[in-house]
Amino acid sequence: MHFFSETNTVIFAHTNIPIMRRLLVTLLTTTLLMSCAGDSDTYTLEGTAQNFEDGTEVYVYSIKDSNQPKVIDTLTIKNGTFEGTYPKSDSISVNYINVEGVRANVVYFPENVDMKATLYKDSIGSSFVSGGKQNEAFTSFSENMRSINEKKQAQMKEFRAAQQSSDVAAIKQIQQENTALTKEETEFKKEFIKNNKNSLFSVMLLSEMITRKEMNAEEAGEVLNNLSPKVAASPIVTQVEAMIANARKADIGSIAPNFSAPTPDGETLSLKEAMGKYTIIDFWASWCKPCRVENPNVVKVYEKYHDKGLNIISVSLDRQKQKDKWIKAIADDNMDWHHVSNLQFWQDPIARQYNVRAIPATFLLDENGKIIDKDLRGPALGAKMESLLGSE
Repeated sequence: MHFFSETNTVIFAHTNIPIMRRLLVTLLTTTLLMSCAGDSDTYTLEGTAQNFEDGTEVYVYSIKDSNQPKVIDTLTIKNGTFEGTYPKSDSISVNYINVEGVRANVVYFPENVDMKATLYKDSIGSSFVSGGKQNEAFTSFSENMRSINEKKQAQMKEFRAAQQSSDVAAIKQIQQENTALTKEETEFKKEFIKNNKNSLFSVMLLSEMITRKEMNAEEAGEVLNNLSPKVAASPIVTQVEAMIANARKADIGSIAPNFSAPTPDGETLSLKEAMGKYTIIDFWASWCKPCRVENPNVVKVYEKYHDKGLNIISVSLDRQKQKDKWIKAIADDNMDWHHVSNLQFWQDPIARQYNVRAIPATFLLDENGKIIDKDLRGPALGAKMESLLGSE
């Protein structure tokens, strides 16, 4: 399986498993190597490299204390094979292989056992490393996720065809199937983490699921409490603990953190000043197409329930120098309620305060500022407000 980083030099090649895209970011911001307790014993990494020319170099990377990938060995392909020998260590770490001239990397987890890398030049996405329980579990996970993703791609193809033919019944059916498949994917990942408490990849996956809001803070905390002692001692767990603590601040049942930011007129407005009997905090941006598609529904709900006590404060994640686009989008979409923005894109402090990693994102508060629901869209938002404020 191969990854790439969106925030650093490309390290992992593009993969058809979207969840993998952010996992290396976690690695690059966390020191994964514990204090070394290696001895004179060694393990080997043998590899086969199909269709690669003799003399092609193979680079073995690891994450060092600088938090950056570093080449720890350079091997050379000869007669379609390569081999390296490394000292055993008690540290928990992650390594990856990069082949000269190929923008793809094969991840593996050293476990003080001999390993075998299988590289396919014509199908780099199918390359893998075997040897050790962590690598076996990781390969199995990747194969299952590849299968799920292929189903998703097939559904998307069917959905586009149904849209082109205006087949409403087919569109509804495909949407239902997609919802079921997404649920299946989430449950599969949760089960993998539960059954692989000794795997560093489980913690990496947990981090990704928290980010994608596929697991709430309570569930994630329970996972951490059941990790093996060796994995629990890894510095990456400290980072995940911080993510969980941050998620709890904006979880259902918590009091919404107060904030203040500039309005389109340059004034400063706080959440407390914008509160109503019920209040929606709406994270969006003028450049966000799903947000713009959802805006008419929010407008409809606001117009129906504002006089009954519903207020909205929208927090835009527009970029610097895009204030005009932000203001124009407010007018174009008839968003006649409170607006603030720091114009700091994903670095917006309010978004970070609320652990917002994707938009649109909404938080519904009661009159005391307690979060009573999250991410309500479409008919669900209208139904919720009707249950709270009535239909008339």
